[in-house]
Amino acid sequence: MPEQLLFAAEVTLNGLMAGVLYALVALGFVLIYKASGIFNYAQGVMALFAALTLVGIMEGQVPFAHLINVIFGTEIHHFGWEVPALLAIFLTVIVMIIFAWLVNHFVMRHLINQEPIILFMATIGLAYFLEGVGDLMWGSDIKRLEVGLPQGINEFIDEKTFEALGYGFFIDNLDIVATIIAVILVAGLVIFSQYTTQGRALRAVADDHQAALSVGISLNFIWVLVWSIAGFVALVAGMMWGAKSGVQFSLSLIALKALPVLLIGGFTSIPGAIIGGLIIGVGEKLFEFSIGPLIGGATENWFAYVLALVFLCIRPQGLFGDKIIERV
Repeated sequence: MPEQLLFAAEVTLNGLMAGVLYALVALGFVLIYKASGIFNYAQGVMALFAALTLVGIMEGQVPFAHLINVIFGTEIHHFGWEVPALLAIFLTVIVMIIFAWLVNHFVMRHLINQEPIILFMATIGLAYFLEGVGDLMWGSDIKRLEVGLPQGINEFIDEKTFEALGYGFFIDNLDIVATIIAVILVAGLVIFSQYTTQGRALRAVADDHQAALSVGISLNFIWVLVWSIAGFVALVAGMMWGAKSGVQFSLSLIALKALPVLLIGGFTSIPGAIIGGLIIGVGEKLFEFSIGPLIGGATENWFAYVLALVFLCIRPQGLFGDKIIERV
């Protein structure tokens, strides 16, 4: 088999792995949009904040240490202990649940029945506020996230592909773990949505807020629940991206790559978020591999947005989104 074809196959596999990470972020957008009709611009910053909180708890860092030291003239930075990864993840989940309650109590419940643009602007404000709080709380330096996830080349795949094809595929262990976690997470969300009382209530709220209220479903509870789930998804995405490239404030920019994923897959579809992520991941890698050298490279920065624009022209609701029919 030609070496170029083998290299293309390796690029495709790595694109699939990158697509899974995009899809993890997109899942948080879909969950909140389905339950409340809100496009949550803050989802990427939630992933950043969750990752910063996880690292801070694991390292025993004092929250708001810089601010405390400036006000009181102290020099405290750490408590003097370290927290095991599993316990730190559990504590971070609790923080994200508290965050969900605060968002609903102080922001969203005051904006019921407002225009979608107002809700969208609220999430933009929430994103910048959360980014600022994360900076004050944990600092702005780049942090390493070590939660025991395997990293580096998968030797088994490298050896077996070399024996079979004469060319060893470079597949990162972290990407494999992220794929497995994403599959489990999606399966769990589907089971939750289809077979639990809370899941059915969430779907009822997504279909019609007023009808859900009339049968006794609490919108406040559902919105806290869905923001909590979105916070958990953000934590998982933040862990994967943070372990891969370090926890830094550019991590919040992954939200921008999730937007074309949603436009392609559909804003209301959990499977669509996964398929859209895989299309973007594979498409940008193969385009960079085949066309990039001919036009100067760096096509991964804009390919996803151009592809999303094409989808908007052909199928505005996305591959799996609900078709909008308006009577006039």
